[in-house]
Amino acid sequence: MAIVELVMPKMGESIMEATILRWHKKAGDHVKVDETVLEIATDKVDSEVPSIAEGTISEVLFKENDVVPVGTVIARINTNADAAATPAPVPETPAAASEPRFTAAAVPSAAPVAAAPAAPAAGGARFYSPLVLTIAQQEGVSFADLERIPGSGSDGRVTKKDILQYVADRKEGKVVPDVTPVAEPAAPAAAAAAVRSTPAVTTVASPTYNGNVEIVEMDRMRKLIANHMVMSKQTSPHVTSFAEADVTNMVKWRDRMKGEFEKREGEKLTFTPLFIEAIVKCIKRFPLINCSLDGDKIIIKKDINIGMATALPSGNLIVPVIKNADMLNLTGLSKQVNGLANAARQNKLKPEDTQAGTFTLTNVGTFGSLMGTPIINQPQVAILAVGAIKKRPVVIETELGDSIAIRHMMYLSMSYDHRIVDGSLGATFLTAVAQELENFDPKRTV
Repeated sequence: MAIVELVMPKMGESIMEATILRWHKKAGDHVKVDETVLEIATDKVDSEVPSIAEGTISEVLFKENDVVPVGTVIARINTNADAAATPAPVPETPAAASEPRFTAAAVPSAAPVAAAPAAPAAGGARFYSPLVLTIAQQEGVSFADLERIPGSGSDGRVTKKDILQYVADRKEGKVVPDVTPVAEPAAPAAAAAAVRSTPAVTTVASPTYNGNVEIVEMDRMRKLIANHMVMSKQTSPHVTSFAEADVTNMVKWRDRMKGEFEKREGEKLTFTPLFIEAIVKCIKRFPLINCSLDGDKIIIKKDINIGMATALPSGNLIVPVIKNADMLNLTGLSKQVNGLANAARQNKLKPEDTQAGTFTLTNVGTFGSLMGTPIINQPQVAILAVGAIKKRPVVIETELGDSIAIRHMMYLSMSYDHRIVDGSLGATFLTAVAQELENFDPKRTV
């Protein structure tokens, strides 16, 4: 009796689309509430999409490997048991304005939309997904041409289908790239010939590699990570500041408490929750670090959600998020850190586990690095890296004067978006974190 629409869920602030990996259900199959309907993937996480109602799948709108914008209807569920095998009514099609734009990729390339390459009314500040930017780079589509492509996505966003249609039309001479703005009304054939010759320059023969080499194709996740990193560098002017901290008190305290903590809580006590605890204290003092930018608007986040970069067995990286980290004590932080890290390594993270991060911590010291220059996790404005803790002889001040002692030392580095975080704020915040770690109370309890 009722048709319930299943939409592509939003997987995070910067996630605008997701790839359908596998359908667990097909049209005509019965599904229960919270039963998995399909698997999807973004550059942050692979996840399952559950059913929001019990009934029969009446329509599946996309195929596996299709890239679908968030908020788009991907399937319809008929909640009337008597009409289990009845397909969705056809009259609904003209009413749904989004369906003609997002139907599967079997649209013929003769679409008339590319004949009018008018720029969208977005003022040149549209968001382009990493997938769209990659296709543009591979096909030699300039940014000026990208701005002229009419977008069929939400808010006029250019989708994968839009840019592939543009590329196909360009090869057929239906559009003229912005690189040749000179009008030649008397010789349209010559202009079309010039356009047809452009792909010939772009399409390069497969490269040859000298010497003894092995060619490894990037997996899907690595491609998405690569695109996300390039996009971050193109979006934010990165600046990195460095600091050094004497963490001897913290190291000795952890060595003394970790056995008791694990016996009592059933959790390992790592350094990560101690680092997060110090970061949270400093964010409260410098709230501008915990923000994002929307055009010329600064969005200061009241929630403190700390992302922690986690290495996967495949070598890829994922960033699960500890929500409301300022509301958790050290025991709560430890349970969250261990739980999310284990879920990430077992590929059991949920979509919400990687959403809404406001600041990111990455521990490059885990791999033996003394320091690093991390790339900002968009749309955040800062990311802090902690290096390996090493014993070194250092000069310390005492009541009897200066002396040399063996101390546990660690470098910290923070990359920040120079559009909003100036060097004074970035360096001051980083120094404050280092001082929090140095002033760790060795007599505290858990």
